[in-house]
Amino acid sequence: MIFQKKADDLRAPEPGPERKKELRLFERTAGIRFRRTDLLNLAFSHRSFAHESSRNIGNNERLEFLGDSVLGLVVSEYLFSAFPDRTEGDLAKIKSFVVSEDSLAGIARGLKIDNFILIGKGEEFSGGRSKKAILADCLEAIIGACFLDAGFKKCRRFILQFMVPEITKVLENKHRQDFKTLLQEHVQKIFKTYPQYVLVQKTGPDHDKTFWMEVKIRDKSYGPGEGKNKKEAEQAAASIAYRELAGK
Repeated sequence: MIFQKKADDLRAPEPGPERKKELRLFERTAGIRFRRTDLLNLAFSHRSFAHESSRNIGNNERLEFLGDSVLGLVVSEYLFSAFPDRTEGDLAKIKSFVVSEDSLAGIARGLKIDNFILIGKGEEFSGGRSKKAILADCLEAIIGACFLDAGFKKCRRFILQFMVPEITKVLENKHRQDFKTLLQEHVQKIFKTYPQYVLVQKTGPDHDKTFWMEVKIRDKSYGPGEGKNKKEAEQAAASIAYRELAGK
């Protein structure tokens, strides 16, 4: 089987008895069962863990690459079939929300993925277990591992069980909105210009910084918005500006 050979090439770490118990617990939470627990274990293996390991093991980045593509295909196919009256632009906007880092990180927390991630000591110290990027990437890696282990049909079922509720949130306007995009579209339409984001200050130690950003539109500044990274702070500033300008 071609997928079996490719999975072997990933240098998946073989889990011990205690780790197997942990992985089975995750499977019960996620409603999925792997034939190869070493492949699932690899999906949880962050590069920081692999770098610190004394064994020659891989990390989950290749699985993440595969899972990202499988996720995109499943969501696109579902939207295309479920909403025949929606335009391409509408479908693209819905997809962009549900496969965003924010959305995937929220799903990962719901599946308690943060409890099972294997990360290095340095990354653990800096709060890596709760970082949105690491959680979202790990979820995509699990999707990639599921595709290799069980095939497209079962992987599609696994994906849709948590993506359909996210799609419903978007349709009911209950999702976390991308205020940077909303603000840019509004400012372009009204003022024929673009918002500019400026870092006001950053505080805290390197492993736990807080950023403060303002957004400038023509000759007026809005904010500042606060976040644990620049993207979060920009979103917060954009939210302030958009709500004021659009009267939301």
